[in-house]
Amino acid sequence: MSERDSVVRIEGLTKRYGALVALDSVTLDIRAGEIFALLGPNGAGKTTLIGCVSGLVIPTAGSATVLGRDTRRDYRETRRVVGLVPQELNFDPFFTVEETLRFQAGYFGVKLEEAKLAEILDALDLTRKRKAGTRELSGGMKRRLLIGKALVHDPKVLFLDEPTAGVDVELRRDLWAYVRRLRERGTTIVLTTHYLEEAQELADRVGMIDKGKLLLVEDKARLLARLGHKTLRLTLREPIAALPTSLSDAGARLLEGGSVVELTRPVEAELGSAVALAVDAGLALRDVDTRRTDLEEIYVQLLERNDRGAA
Repeated sequence: MSERDSVVRIEGLTKRYGALVALDSVTLDIRAGEIFALLGPNGAGKTTLIGCVSGLVIPTAGSATVLGRDTRRDYRETRRVVGLVPQELNFDPFFTVEETLRFQAGYFGVKLEEAKLAEILDALDLTRKRKAGTRELSGGMKRRLLIGKALVHDPKVLFLDEPTAGVDVELRRDLWAYVRRLRERGTTIVLTTHYLEEAQELADRVGMIDKGKLLLVEDKARLLARLGHKTLRLTLREPIAALPTSLSDAGARLLEGGSVVELTRPVEAELGSAVALAVDAGLALRDVDTRRTDLEEIYVQLLERNDRGAA
């Protein structure tokens, strides 16, 4: 299998709960060795899609395959190569961290060797909690243990469903670093998150889903270039009553009582010429600031557009 081959292939996947359509004919390919971020609001269908692929949810229609095997017909084989970190805590509070990981490995018919156990504990900063009961763990440590459980059988595909929900910034950064290490080893990772900076930091490609429908799937960098823009803000030492003609013709706007000049351009455009126009026009600049559209802004735009279309 080449690097760009699909390891997960979803075709026409639909899930209905009575009159509610949780997934509406979703078709998606996830490539080997990538981090794919699946974004959408609560109730959009993210967890249902993951459940269908990982064998927890039976779809109403359509199919899903992992490494070329059907997730319903060949569920034993596909379940062995999939790791799932769910949103909910799902371990027995009466076992230690080590016991929890060893039991989890046993469910897959795997004997967890000491070297592998030590690697997981070290990677997730759980070594000092090895003999601790799971109910003694903090929320962040419990979240780490969930990830450890999903890794004991060396899955080829790892689903992370809101893996950093409710954890502190330091832990989130640690988990980001570990996710990158897993990807470098060849693990394909599917991430759902409400932290858009997390998707922007980690993802190779992005899919956006809303009301059970997949709105887009695109390379992250290409998406940011296609729908993003750059904004230049020039803060003036003294307010002006009107824009110089050269800046007005360039599409600049005068804001904040004449004390700020703002200009928006496509991502690939350079902004130095706009600064030069301001200087040539005799404007005294106090500050120059530029910013680029981030993934969160694009996400909000697309959801609003989808809402308008539905209306």
